[in-house]
Amino acid sequence: MANDQTVKTPSSSSRASKQVHFDNMKSADRKPMSPLQRHIAFWDQDNDGIIRPLDVYAGFRALGFSVLFSLGSLLIPLFFSYPTGLAYSVVPDWRFRIYVSSIHKAKHGSDTGVYDIDGELRENMFDEMFARYDERGTGGLSAGELWHMIGRNRCAADVAGWAFSFMEFWTTWLLLQEDGRVWREDLKACYDGSLFWRIADGRKRRDEAEPAWQKGYGVEDFIGGMWSHRTWKNWELKGQQQPAGSLEEELAKESDQATPPIN
Repeated sequence: MANDQTVKTPSSSSRASKQVHFDNMKSADRKPMSPLQRHIAFWDQDNDGIIRPLDVYAGFRALGFSVLFSLGSLLIPLFFSYPTGLAYSVVPDWRFRIYVSSIHKAKHGSDTGVYDIDGELRENMFDEMFARYDERGTGGLSAGELWHMIGRNRCAADVAGWAFSFMEFWTTWLLLQEDGRVWREDLKACYDGSLFWRIADGRKRRDEAEPAWQKGYGVEDFIGGMWSHRTWKNWELKGQQQPAGSLEEELAKESDQATPPIN
């Protein structure tokens, strides 16, 4: 990830800029972007430092979410427009725009603490998150472990923070899960924003060399889980298809058959 990724503030020059890839955003009249700003830069497709409700909808559709889910994502500007707009005015923005330059003002409580108050990424907190909640040491977090983490992070009298954390990790699960886990490298790329460009580019190309994004939890996973009398625990099911101890029993039988009888 280049360190010269930048963000334009609403007061910056209004020079027209084409849609460019996240890794190539450069300009002399801009300041370096924080990891939290890079996390949401995907939704600023015209690169003007402002994310509009239509941008939010279009971004989720580009990531492969359904129309219904993408419409539900419009709750994001509804809740986060005013906090980011406070950097410029105390009057709410009736167009519900999100300002990339001040996204750190939309940080909420009951979160993981991976971003600090300025939107910088705390590597130690990210490592601690996996050390604490990756109970089996798989390198990924299951839905149950994510749920446990959300519960542990809840602060008293912070209903809004609880709701935002649940929405964020529910969306993360739908987008990233593979074999019943949200894997460490994918989640790290989600935090720094690079993953969103990769998914959208892959879906756009859809060629054999770089196929479309194959991860996520969709209708097929839901139906498959229900068919197997499970819901989101397909990965757990794979490990339990053969009852515990059955392998040892088969080996013991083979050993008995191979051993000649003693006369």
